[in-house]
Amino acid sequence: MKRRRYLAVASTAACGVAAGCLGSDAETALPDGVAVETVTEDLSNPWGLAFLPDDPRLVVTERDTGRLVLVDRESGDQTDVEGVPAVDAAGQGGLLDVAIHPDYPAEPWLYLTYSAGTGGGESTTHLGRGRLDPDAATLSDFEVLHRAEPFLDRTNHYGSRVVFGVGGLVYMSVGDRQFKDFGPNHVAQDLGNDLGTILRFEPDGSIPDDNPFIDEPDTRDAIYSYGHRNPQGLAIHPETGALWESEHGERDGDELNIVRRGGNYGWPVATYACEYGTDQPVGDPPDERDDLVPPVYYWECGSGGFPPAGMAFYDGPISDWQGDLFVGNLAGTYLGRFSVDGTDVTEREPLLADRGWRMRAVETDPETGHLYVAVDSGSAPIVRLVPE
Repeated sequence: MKRRRYLAVASTAACGVAAGCLGSDAETALPDGVAVETVTEDLSNPWGLAFLPDDPRLVVTERDTGRLVLVDRESGDQTDVEGVPAVDAAGQGGLLDVAIHPDYPAEPWLYLTYSAGTGGGESTTHLGRGRLDPDAATLSDFEVLHRAEPFLDRTNHYGSRVVFGVGGLVYMSVGDRQFKDFGPNHVAQDLGNDLGTILRFEPDGSIPDDNPFIDEPDTRDAIYSYGHRNPQGLAIHPETGALWESEHGERDGDELNIVRRGGNYGWPVATYACEYGTDQPVGDPPDERDDLVPPVYYWECGSGGFPPAGMAFYDGPISDWQGDLFVGNLAGTYLGRFSVDGTDVTEREPLLADRGWRMRAVETDPETGHLYVAVDSGSAPIVRLVPE
């Protein structure tokens, strides 16, 4: 670990999420000149956010209820959308992420990731899309584009984010379903299944001709990168077009990655994590393996970690934040801010650390640049950070 990164991690771990890390007044959990506004309240475990172009409404998913909601960003009014697929909300499953087709409303497709089962107790992460009519609050012509293989009788580590990248291609993350056989035969190292991967599709769900493993035998054609544990954040860098990802480790070992075509990100053969409840490393240190892609930022075993969720790059009116990466922290209950210079990442002060909020989704309003954050709880708000 570079000393700069080690000191940043050590400081954060020692500091925890107490407001005293930023000063004696809990109000310093936001810097001067920044205010937090409540957009809406009383959502049930919101998981994904998407903005409708030229429309005051925000699309929100609720993980545990399977509800898709239109939220008026000014009034906070909520409207249920009809036509949403049935989901399996056991464990960490349910209705997960949401994305809008980049040519909306000419292409009125709304994309969802969610966990669903066979009826026999097995489930997996799905990608689907339907035609959104926000005025009628309906989702019609819904079709499943992909089911991650295999279906399993377990309810954790589904992933899953969905974003549109360069060229209008769709990227979707799938978790490793928490398999514990740490070694080279782990499912995340096996290209014959979709677990522990980033998948890439055309908007209609077909496979791009230049996907990295499309011509190789016994591999899944949709795989774009692999060796991931439980990737719960995806974001496109606004200047480079690179795909960034946030990923949960085991005991610590959490990561920020830049996703490369065909890249192996190491889980579990190379990671900075330890096994839960121990100081036993899971695999080799990633910087000792030249056959794998190392993270651009990480929290090594014993640091306290940073269990990450959704993420977004900032392009808004707060000049000090321009180009920064914001990542939701779950167990640490704060919003992480990171300065980015190429592949050089520096962790800044935690935000909203005085509220005890699990930060599940983070998105930037493409019209105003304001930063929206969804809180993960049974009666949760969505808030936005704006110039005071």
